[in-house]
Amino acid sequence: MSARVLWLVLLLAVLVTACQETTTQGTDTQGTDTPLPLPPTVIADSYPVVTAPESPDMTVTPSSADAATEEFDTFLPSVGTAQDATPTPTPNADSAEPQPTPTPSVSPTVDFAAARAELLAQGQELAFNKIGFHVGVGGNAVGIGDWMRRLDEAGVPFTLKSVDNSGPLVEAQEIMRNSDVPHVLIFRTTGNDVPDYNLSPIRAAAEHWAWHRDRFPPELDRNLVWLETMNELDKNRSEWLAEFALETARLARAEGFRWAAFGWAAGEPEPEDWEGPKMLEFLRLAGDNPDTIGIALHEGSFSVDHIAERYPYTIGRFLSLYETADRYGIPRPTVFITEWGWEAFAVPDPGKAIEHIKWAASLYAPFPEVKGAAIWYLGGGFDPIHEQAQRLIAPVTEYSLRNYFAVPQPPESAEADPDLYAP
Repeated sequence: MSARVLWLVLLLAVLVTACQETTTQGTDTQGTDTPLPLPPTVIADSYPVVTAPESPDMTVTPSSADAATEEFDTFLPSVGTAQDATPTPTPNADSAEPQPTPTPSVSPTVDFAAARAELLAQGQELAFNKIGFHVGVGGNAVGIGDWMRRLDEAGVPFTLKSVDNSGPLVEAQEIMRNSDVPHVLIFRTTGNDVPDYNLSPIRAAAEHWAWHRDRFPPELDRNLVWLETMNELDKNRSEWLAEFALETARLARAEGFRWAAFGWAAGEPEPEDWEGPKMLEFLRLAGDNPDTIGIALHEGSFSVDHIAERYPYTIGRFLSLYETADRYGIPRPTVFITEWGWEAFAVPDPGKAIEHIKWAASLYAPFPEVKGAAIWYLGGGFDPIHEQAQRLIAPVTEYSLRNYFAVPQPPESAEADPDLYAP
């Protein structure tokens, strides 16, 4: 083979080899790829998948009809309603974090000023729950200070009666000095509860008054604290006691005291006893001087099961006093229920007690002359009532802060007919 032919053969071989390499490279680019790793599987943990709404605005503002509010019943012949002033907060839907359950306020109180203005526009007046507490030496009154402060801050008057223990009343009167809320404070010293019936009413009044006056704690303000000097008297001596009360009232007023007479036991006196000549004279004096002379009564059911079991005899007894005053054209005297409740040694559980208090509060509410009632008993010596009564402090606080009553606006007055208020 000549050199020229050999060169041509070699050239052809080079060309064929180049074509084969080009074809192999093109085939590799279209071959089976190595599989890519799949993304990790998403496992729902605590929260479900959320589908976004069509609207970009995720904040829901409830209408007034849908707002989270709470209604508070008012218990009265004329009924009104107050709403919770603290609606439940709307959760923030824009936040990716789960929202905690809103914590409600301790006590969503009524706007009493607004409620009163609305009632006045309707020709009515607003009244509060008047049932408070009776304290003494020892016992268990834990929480009584908080009860006083919270009611005062809300503008709700409280009633506090104390025997032989000025401490709670000192705290209460300091609250009154820095407030315009008309709280009701009553003090009594035990040990000389009944006057000497063997003396003339005038002499007995002088001796009995001097004994109690001299034991009135000097730390108490006689302009703020009512003084009660008698306790559960002989109802068969009503005229003697009326003359005694006339003289004691004269002595008390002369020395600048506010005095509450009698302290009649529950169910006493008899209705006709209010109509004796001396008793009518005393009722006129008390009716004409409501800020300095009052009448103390005790009312109770004698049963933890039914508060109105003996209505209107041992509870609601004040109505017979007001029926007499109305019949004789006497202004209704100031009345304090200085011992109120169930039994001497027991009160119901809080749930039942509040149901009973609801009715009793509605009984007293229409009568502005009834200033307050004091639940028996947080003091010692009547075990175990002080422990049971102490458990009522918190629920009575909440009830007082969340309820009110629509009552006649003076000079209109509620009728003193017991049939109108029976449960």
